[in-house]
Amino acid sequence: MTHITDIEKGNRGPRLISRLLEVWQASVRASHHFLTEADICALAPQAEEALRQIETLWVVRDGSQPVGFMGVQERKIEMLFLHPGHFRKGLGKELVQRAFRELAVEYVDVNEQNPDAIRFYERMGFKVFKRNESDSEGNPFPILEMKKTS
Repeated sequence: MTHITDIEKGNRGPRLISRLLEVWQASVRASHHFLTEADICALAPQAEEALRQIETLWVVRDGSQPVGFMGVQERKIEMLFLHPGHFRKGLGKELVQRAFRELAVEYVDVNEQNPDAIRFYERMGFKVFKRNESDSEGNPFPILEMKKTS
């Protein structure tokens, strides 16, 4: 049985952050095929810092074990990652719908090279409005900025 909890900044201890980074790495390896292992290692410290600092962090647990998370800041989904064993089970949809209801989310950025994520967000009501040649860190991974349309 999965459940979602909101984790305040002060309650994001080293053990939780470590477990969420494991989920992040497994998810990225399964979905971001354009990234090399070196890319993933280089991005890990940024992911760790984001997990510590993001305004809203919702953690999905299966029993007591974290299996996914979503981070939201200023009405934008900044991160949504699920362990591959929990892909396509409705958890991402549940998280996004809750973010619409509770946080009035309107935006998300998606790697152009991740077509499954693009399709997912389109099904959730987002539409591409801008393309950037690189990510926010200047890496050569094109980003599609999407806005909620429905």
